[in-house]
Amino acid sequence: MLLLALDTATPAVTVALHDGSRVIAESRQVDARRHGELLLPAVDRVLAEAGTKLDAVTGLVVGVGPGPYTGLRVGLVTAATFGAALGIPVHGLCSLDGLAYAAGLDEPFVVATDARRKEVYWARYADARTRLTEPAVDRPADLAEQMAGVPAVGAGALLYDAVFTGVRREGPEHQSAAALAALAAEKLAAGEEFLPDRPLYLRRPDAQVPANYKVVTPQ
Repeated sequence: MLLLALDTATPAVTVALHDGSRVIAESRQVDARRHGELLLPAVDRVLAEAGTKLDAVTGLVVGVGPGPYTGLRVGLVTAATFGAALGIPVHGLCSLDGLAYAAGLDEPFVVATDARRKEVYWARYADARTRLTEPAVDRPADLAEQMAGVPAVGAGALLYDAVFTGVRREGPEHQSAAALAALAAEKLAAGEEFLPDRPLYLRRPDAQVPANYKVVTPQ
């Protein structure tokens, strides 16, 4: 087994290679505006560090979000392209699950990432491997009562710590493909199912056709 994992659902552009037992190479750069520019060079670095080639990869793991439209699609399109070119499976994982796994908590907690527009993407977990709720997007103020004192990790929890009062500042802030790859390796070994490699946007993209748009081309 040689899994190539990547995720662009958060400001982190992150890639890792996992051999079924351990992570053998990884890369992470935090830059919310350069996903498309940074991802492929990161893949090249990880493969070079591991001393292998892309055609040796036996499976792909990709974070499917939730995340902002522009960044999220970079990772998903790249994974789908690699999968089609190499004829290997593409395994989708909720990006929040990767953060939960990296947190390593064995008690109920919340993962929250920054969804912009003064909102967060979030989900509840029983432990690092067990998600209790579907991913959601909400304004932090609307979550204040149910999040008070609950252990929380992620950039969203850090950003809105007046709401996520149980935030663990030592926990992971952004996604780690290394954690995503390790989680996928466990799931494969256990015969568990994955998500399809389709984006979890949870809301419409920022770019939309203006209202009252007039067609100016000849009919």
